[in-house]
Amino acid sequence: MGDDRSGNYLVCYDIRDPKRLRRVHRCMRGWGLPLQYSVFYCRLTPALRKALIAELRERIDDGADDVRIYSMQSRGTIHFQGRSPLPEGLNISGLRLQRDESGSQL
Repeated sequence: MGDDRSGNYLVCYDIRDPKRLRRVHRCMRGWGLPLQYSVFYCRLTPALRKALIAELRERIDDGADDVRIYSMQSRGTIHFQGRSPLPEGLNISGLRLQRDESGSQL
């Protein structure tokens, strides 16, 4: 029986070669919503996460590039300064946004 539970993930990458960077960025546009140029929000089941990892593995150089997939807690707070970290209209169940207006570093 498959695991259909989906989770929230941040996919972040640092790709050294401009050609590979474009390929990874095009790939990620098909998987999630861009939050910044090299940071995407994805909602993935375990099977989809494995498929994404396989697709990214084909596009990167393991010795030079860095790709990270962070699992986001279903309940938590995103602390931010400046513009909202999520695109307008995107609500992630269980996550709260909190603008840091204290002037302290995050």
